[in-house]
Amino acid sequence: MTSLDDVVRSTEHRLLRLALMLSGSRHNAEDLVQSVLARAHRQWERIGGLERPEAYLRTMVVNEYLGWRRLLKNREVPLAEPIERPADFDLGARQAQRDATWRLLTRLPRKQRAVLVLRYYEDLADSDIAEILGVSPATVRSNAARALATLRDHLSAEEAN
Repeated sequence: MTSLDDVVRSTEHRLLRLALMLSGSRHNAEDLVQSVLARAHRQWERIGGLERPEAYLRTMVVNEYLGWRRLLKNREVPLAEPIERPADFDLGARQAQRDATWRLLTRLPRKQRAVLVLRYYEDLADSDIAEILGVSPATVRSNAARALATLRDHLSAEEAN
């Protein structure tokens, strides 16, 4: 059986990045991963015996994000984000692109956003995404198609303005 400490050390940063892509906020991502790891600790005898406990933790993060408890629990709005250090590239353009991406993603329903993040950020196959979300691969494909169509429509509308 794999120890929880070993799995946390090897996957903590990846889980945080996944939670950040889903939630859009570093603070919410940290809360999300923390609550998942606390639940996983209580169930570790079962989870640690699995063939791929890190995949199970990833599924827990996505399910926690999609769960209604996250909506009720996190009503606070951060007033400011930490200032990034200057770099050799155009930080303003990078931030503008990041903001535009977040604005587009926040217009999507939670499940569609989760499908896109799992597909394009985590690079998972439709069958793996379907297993994580508890739906069929066809549902994953239709959610992805709808999400991409919505993003295209919003981009077209913004370019027209």
